[in-house]
Amino acid sequence: MELHVFHALVALHIITGSIGAVAFWVPVIGRKGGVNHKRWGKVFTICLLATGSFAVCMSLLTIYDPMATHPHLEGMFDAPFIRGIFGWLMLHMGILTVNLAWYGWLCVQNRRDHAKNLTRLNVALQFILIVAAVNSAVQGLIIGQFLMIGLTVVGLATAGTNLRFLYKPVRGEKDWLDEHIKALVGAGISVYTAF
Repeated sequence: MELHVFHALVALHIITGSIGAVAFWVPVIGRKGGVNHKRWGKVFTICLLATGSFAVCMSLLTIYDPMATHPHLEGMFDAPFIRGIFGWLMLHMGILTVNLAWYGWLCVQNRRDHAKNLTRLNVALQFILIVAAVNSAVQGLIIGQFLMIGLTVVGLATAGTNLRFLYKPVRGEKDWLDEHIKALVGAGISVYTAF
């Protein structure tokens, strides 16, 4: 049963990630602020929120039972390795993707009223990402996978710069735009790195 659920999540992850990967280019290449920019930016954001959420669900199943979710790797890798790479690291990367997509979306939606960016969810996502990054680094250290430690720098840097902007006492008129671009291009990099 777990394997069927896992495979369904993988399929949904691939479908939403693929649509998001294609949708990414319309706002990047097209006229900024236009109808297509907004429409396809929304499609991209929704797809990346779903893709990251599916990654989180897959990672939690893998953490719970690494061999049942990855039977094709039995004999090649042990359970701690699979749990580390496909569980803890993917949990970090899934949370990172959700964080970037949500934060980037809020920055543009609340460009005229920054206080609306300080929602409990948005602030909590920054601290959840920090915890996931630190945990992934610790898990990488435990199993001797130093790439896991290196990748956590991205999560820590993201949460740190996001929190700096969220609590910055004085913001420039266009600071929201820098944050919007940083976050959503970061989410785009996330989806292309996964592929």
